[in-house]
Amino acid sequence: MKICIVSDSHDNRRLLEHAAADAKARGAQAILHCGDVVAPTTLRVLKKFALPVHAIHGNNTGDVHAMHQLAQEPDSPVRYHGQDAVLHLGGRSLFLVHYPHYALGMALTGDYDLVCCGHDHRAGVRAVANIKGATTWLVNPGTVGGVGKEPTYILADLERLSFSIQPVPSEPGEACNVPPASTHP
Repeated sequence: MKICIVSDSHDNRRLLEHAAADAKARGAQAILHCGDVVAPTTLRVLKKFALPVHAIHGNNTGDVHAMHQLAQEPDSPVRYHGQDAVLHLGGRSLFLVHYPHYALGMALTGDYDLVCCGHDHRAGVRAVANIKGATTWLVNPGTVGGVGKEPTYILADLERLSFSIQPVPSEPGEACNVPPASTHP
C-alpha cells in the first residue's frame, strides 16, 4: 500500500491539491496530514480524490470544532484524530504527531513501524534503532504549503517500507515523471 504523507499546509489549498493529485497518480491509497492544516476547509480540496484522509492538528490548530464537523459530514473522507493518531494501514502500525521531538520519542518505543511528524518544515527520512532491537522509520514530509522551504510531500510504500521525498508540482499532473528528491531504502 502506498500513502501520501503531508504536513504544514498552512491553508495552501492549491499546493495540497497538487501534492494529492501527484501522489494519487503514483498509486497512493490514503493521505496522512501531520498537522498545521489551519482552516479545516483546506482539506475539502482532497475530497475529489476519494482517498481516506487522516489528519491531526499541530501548533496552528485553527478551528478545532470546525475540523470535527468536517470529519462528521456523511461524505467526508477526513478522519480527524486530534493531537496525535495511531493508525493501522497496509499491515503496518503508524503513529502521527506534529512535533519532531515527540515523534522521535515514539519511534524509540519500537511500538510502530513508521512515525510521521512535521512542524519544522524540514523534509527527512531516517531509520531509528528502537529499544526493542528493531528499526522504526521516522519521516517528516516538510511543508506541503511551501512555507519558508520548497513544497514537498513523502510518498511511502508500506509493503517495502520505502520512502521518497517528492517535490510538489506547481501544476496538477506536472511532476509525475520527475524523479524524487531523495529515496530511502
